[in-house]
Amino acid sequence: MDDMNRAEHPVLQPIDDKELARESWKIFQIMGEFVEGFEKLARIRPSVSIFGSARTPQDDPIYQLTVDIARKLSDAGFAVVSGGGPGLMEAANKGAWEGKSPSIGLNIQLPNEQSGNGYQDISLYFRHFFSRKVMFVKHASAYVVMPGGFGTLDELAEILTLVQTGKTRRIPIVLVHTPFWEKLIEWFKETLVKEGTISPEDLDLFVILDDVDEIVAHIFKHYEKAVSGPTVEERANFMEL
Repeated sequence: MDDMNRAEHPVLQPIDDKELARESWKIFQIMGEFVEGFEKLARIRPSVSIFGSARTPQDDPIYQLTVDIARKLSDAGFAVVSGGGPGLMEAANKGAWEGKSPSIGLNIQLPNEQSGNGYQDISLYFRHFFSRKVMFVKHASAYVVMPGGFGTLDELAEILTLVQTGKTRRIPIVLVHTPFWEKLIEWFKETLVKEGTISPEDLDLFVILDDVDEIVAHIFKHYEKAVSGPTVEERANFMEL
């Protein structure tokens, strides 16, 4: 019986040497992305990462709201990091570009969608989403999450998971535009908390704010308390991101 079960499993397929070499070489590509990102961003502090949809047009009020938030954060001394693309990523870079602090774009190479916007003081280019996401969270002092699609939700879930599990320090996570987020937060409460898949206190990991000045004040207040920087233990955890 055991022999018959074993026979049902597929055997390991042979790999062509050239294919194996290509797969191995990708390790060095990934390493290169991390090294370049760490070197360019290590001294850009404090910074705020802003996430949002690539598809929001310039005449949408949320676009201008994102510009205003980024501009005020930039004038307050925070570098602004976005995904470098169009839509709300462009709005974030534009606001920072108009302000006093650096505007940074973490561009992703996609077959059909993204091209870098023209409001970047520092531009990095990534082939891999996971190395790009590390750059978003590695040095951020806060996260601002504007309305967005699957990519924005993926980034939000990643950040919440890292903070919830202690893999990164507790810093502000600000969701902007209540009408967009309220149904999702209701689902968190009515489903995730009730089913026990998250704890009630996990809902305190983020806030929802709509006013630009409130957003900047919330981030600045937290930053002033944490200005001494991460502890030795927190720095050790960051190395495991």
